[in-house]
Amino acid sequence: MGTLGTPELLIILVVVLLVFGVGRIGKLGSELGKGVSAFRKGMREGQEEDEEKKDLGE
Repeated sequence: MGTLGTPELLIILVVVLLVFGVGRIGKLGSELGKGVSAFRKGMREGQEEDEEKKDLGE
């Protein structure tokens, strides 16, 4: 119990498509991608700041 196989994932996908529609799913995917990209950029900038502080001896 607790594992999802291929048939279960396909049923979930079909239900999500029926509820939200194909166009809306594409828009949500695009927004999710932008969010992940912004998060990664923020993480990189934070690491660069940490490295600069270490170099300065703070």
